[in-house]
Amino acid sequence: MKRSRFAGGWGLWLCLCLWGLTLPVRAAFQPPAFVAVRDGWQSSYARLLDRRGDVLLYRRTDPAAHRLDWTPLDRVSPALIDALLFVEDRDFYRHHGVDWGAVSRSAWHYATGRPARGASTLSMQTAALLDPALGWQRGGRTLSRKWRQLRAARALEQQWRKPDILEAYLNLTTWRGDLQGIDAASRALFGKLPAGLNRAESLLLVSLLASPALPPARAADRACRLAAAGFDTDCATLHALADSRLQNRRPDLPEPPALLGLSVSLTGVERDRVTTLDAGLQRVATEALQAQLAGLQAQRANGGAVLVLDNRSGDALAYVGNSGLDPDSVWVDTVRARRQAGSTLKPFLYGLALEQDRLTAASILEDSPLNLPTERGLYVPQNYEADFKGPVTARTALASSLNTPAVRVLGMTGVEDFAALLRGLGFTLTEEAEFYGNALALGGADISLWELANAYRALANGGDFQPARIWRETPAGEPAAPEQRLSPGTAFIVAHILSDRNARSLTFGYENPLATPFWSAVKTGTSKDMRDNWCVGFSRRYTVAVWVGNMQGLPMREVSGISGAAPVWQAVMSYLEGGRGQSDAPEPPPGVVAQTVHFEGLAEPVRQEWFRAGSEQPLIRYEPDAVPGIRYPVEGAILALDPDIPPERQRVGLRWHTGGESLQVWLNDQRLGDAAVVRTWEPRRGRHRLELRDRAGRTVAAVRFEVRGVSPAAARACRAHCRTERPEGRGLSATLR
Repeated sequence: MKRSRFAGGWGLWLCLCLWGLTLPVRAAFQPPAFVAVRDGWQSSYARLLDRRGDVLLYRRTDPAAHRLDWTPLDRVSPALIDALLFVEDRDFYRHHGVDWGAVSRSAWHYATGRPARGASTLSMQTAALLDPALGWQRGGRTLSRKWRQLRAARALEQQWRKPDILEAYLNLTTWRGDLQGIDAASRALFGKLPAGLNRAESLLLVSLLASPALPPARAADRACRLAAAGFDTDCATLHALADSRLQNRRPDLPEPPALLGLSVSLTGVERDRVTTLDAGLQRVATEALQAQLAGLQAQRANGGAVLVLDNRSGDALAYVGNSGLDPDSVWVDTVRARRQAGSTLKPFLYGLALEQDRLTAASILEDSPLNLPTERGLYVPQNYEADFKGPVTARTALASSLNTPAVRVLGMTGVEDFAALLRGLGFTLTEEAEFYGNALALGGADISLWELANAYRALANGGDFQPARIWRETPAGEPAAPEQRLSPGTAFIVAHILSDRNARSLTFGYENPLATPFWSAVKTGTSKDMRDNWCVGFSRRYTVAVWVGNMQGLPMREVSGISGAAPVWQAVMSYLEGGRGQSDAPEPPPGVVAQTVHFEGLAEPVRQEWFRAGSEQPLIRYEPDAVPGIRYPVEGAILALDPDIPPERQRVGLRWHTGGESLQVWLNDQRLGDAAVVRTWEPRRGRHRLELRDRAGRTVAAVRFEVRGVSPAAARACRAHCRTERPEGRGLSATLR
């Protein structure tokens, strides 16, 4: 005779359930504390955090799982909680871990041949999530395992609050595929935070709990049955949502290209790294760059970078390391990439000349053709507009970014001293100074936006240099001690020039993206063939640096610093300063004096000029050849000794013009005498520096040149050597070849 179901295992099961009502809980399962479970939760993503702890970027470090942050219950949509309780445990807030009524009904349905309904409460399922030995295993459900699960649920309820159990379940359960936790499921499937889930999305999610791998159509059918049982949701909406979301989910969180260069610092061991960045400003800078590049793509501009530094602390507040417009280059960190500097190094060159008292902001410089011989050919610097402005003041030459005056200033300071200053300001020059030569004045060195921004920050801080930072490992408020690279007076004068709209109007016009309603000092730069353009400047509180270019290193079409990078600079700086229309210019430091200056022979209006104390001049007179200069040898000249001419017959005629000043001639730091006397010099092998100095010992003009070849004495010794040591026919020409 066939045994009934009730007479089998389910009969025993029902008896055990009823017996369990009277038993005390002495379960082997000892649930961990809720706080320990929550705090021990570990995302499969490492995070890049801003200064306030907001997430800037996720990077997946655990390929075996897809977990995000633990989600508190109050950040989960009420629609999802309602759907979950309706489907999984309608009496959740009334039972004590085991819904004995549901267990009895399930057993009775099974015994009488009806479809058995699930009897596992959320507490039982949570216990199984905490202890995998309590969950489903190969071979199906057994009475002993079910009994252990019942007792574990009761133990859990005695130690955890109901909201804690619900919160743990939402975070520990796997919803679909490898999506563990409601945060991962909500973002990956619906592209939103759990708090934003609507009723249809919630029904789809809970329809997956019994079978996470359900095809979209079957999941929608199940959700439709749930909707019909208690939720007013259109079935067509559920099917459309399942088709669009359940089969085309994004497996990972997107990584913003702007920060990919920083994300390489994230590892599975150190899961979170806190930066000095501001998430809101980061978005503004990224959007400003992308909006500008969108209008320049036809001109081959597809790359860019933005860096914002806090002048006082050196904290990087925004770091846009990639525009993301070139998919093949998204991992290139353009803030750290090295590119030609263009004219952005000129303020430091003029600062050095001011520091050395070789010129003032009112000094007159010639913007005229300049041909400089080098080992690699003739160097002919040109201005951006391919013309020359004639005599101009140093203020105008710097603000309007004229090239030949800058090369002449480099002749005054010397390339070695300029390179030393740049290194002191944090620039990494990979070659010796003489490798760059005159091109260093016009940005012939490769630099990074990080170096450039921090060097300008030194100008904003009165010449004090200290490293910038982006990681918060160093406690806030404890920056490295500053080091003085330029005097406060020099830094003030350079900044004043860079803020002068009138002085820059000669090249850029009066209205341009560099003009702001608040005080700011700014400089642009464009490298050779328009491969790179820059705009970098500062207000009282912030330094903003922008690079725009081509990720493949190709020339752009008609994109300069003023048309490429400057609009981004203005947008970011205006956001930082809040569009303030009032001036906030810095106060002059001690050692700087204002002097009314009159100009003669030059179309310059009477104006007040700033001078380093002791260098002020009330009258500047210009006449042709009034600017002191050295005519011969020219900068970079290479002179050759003739071994067949006796030394006493070999002379170099030194030529200069004094401009009416009383000057002295110096060669290799040795005084030759008064510049009013015409002089010749017996050449000697080596590198030499010829200078004109005023009575105060300040260099007003200088050139460097080199003498090569063999002296007559060496030639005679060689001839004797050739006659005695070499076979006949191997004479001087062969030896000297």
